[in-house]
Amino acid sequence: MDSNKELIEALNQIEKEKDISKDILLEAIENSLVTACKNQYGKADNVKVIIDRETGAFSVYAEKEVVEEVEDSVLQISFEEARQKFPKKKYDLGDIVNVEITPRNFGRIAAQKAKQVVVQKIREEERKVLYNQYFEKERDIVTGIVQRYTGENVSINLGKVDAVLTKNEQIAGEHFRPTERIKLYVVEVKDTTKGPKITVSRTHPELVKRLFEAEVTEVRDGTVEIRSIAREAGARTKMAVSSCDPNVDPVGACVGINGARVNAIVDELRGEKIDIINWSDDPATLIQNALSPAKVVSVEVEEEEKTARVVVPGYQLSLAIGREGQNARLAARLTGYKIDIKSDGSEEEYSGSYNDYQDEYGRYPEENGYLQQESGSEEMDS
Repeated sequence: MDSNKELIEALNQIEKEKDISKDILLEAIENSLVTACKNQYGKADNVKVIIDRETGAFSVYAEKEVVEEVEDSVLQISFEEARQKFPKKKYDLGDIVNVEITPRNFGRIAAQKAKQVVVQKIREEERKVLYNQYFEKERDIVTGIVQRYTGENVSINLGKVDAVLTKNEQIAGEHFRPTERIKLYVVEVKDTTKGPKITVSRTHPELVKRLFEAEVTEVRDGTVEIRSIAREAGARTKMAVSSCDPNVDPVGACVGINGARVNAIVDELRGEKIDIINWSDDPATLIQNALSPAKVVSVEVEEEEKTARVVVPGYQLSLAIGREGQNARLAARLTGYKIDIKSDGSEEEYSGSYNDYQDEYGRYPEENGYLQQESGSEEMDS
């Protein structure tokens, strides 16, 4: 038996400073010493190590069953021997006796193992705390500092950990300078043996939503609600909003005085255009609003089939469709309806389908040739 009061004092200090239970550490040390004891001395599976919680003394015991006649001395002890070794205790046949077998110089091995276990447990606990800290930020925005490019990926420092902004999560054409501060959406936080692995994004639609929550008080306190959002990162976002207070204009609140609020977000997104429209529970009205800035003559909705037939003035057709079909495509995503757009008399028409669904992160894949104009007339940039 070896006394080690320094160990107990150290564990008490760790418990106080790092909020790691002393009992958990002692149990981990005991389990580690059992393994060390078997490896070093070839002990059987009935060996256990007990550390005195007050003195820190290490003791190795073999658990033996009290029997009438011993067949295996490693696992059994005779009734007579048990009575001689432990005269103050009354044992019956079948009882388990702890026989001390602490090897010589075991204290040195124990101290070494104890140190290793404590260091490992501290690292595990610190990693756990770090994971919990960033797990709370999952599906929220964080500010990161650009460190360097590693190939096409960007290494981002988030404070206590680093994250990698992969090419797929970057806005096309966006470039960063070292030490530049940028906003990122935390898609996922995973716990690994090397610490939390954080997936961040600049293309996720929720990034825009969280930026508005941070910038617009009415969105943050729930007065204005973002009902739907559709985004083609780096190009354009459409967002439908509603207000719980009849005295608050939801679009005006998001735009801000002289566009101050929305412009701050546009700057953060490096010039990405943002259309903010009024939400409506009436699908026809919502689709009409979603096709803004184009004017709409009429909207016919098939709610069960989730389709809509929209008629616009001939001179507004290109505006309704948008460059490369962007305006109509985003309107379809925003509303959830397949939208067919026709002019009110000209032969120009557009027939599009809303078949691209959200992925697990709420984003939409690109679809080449999604929108076409039969007339081949020049499209306007919406």
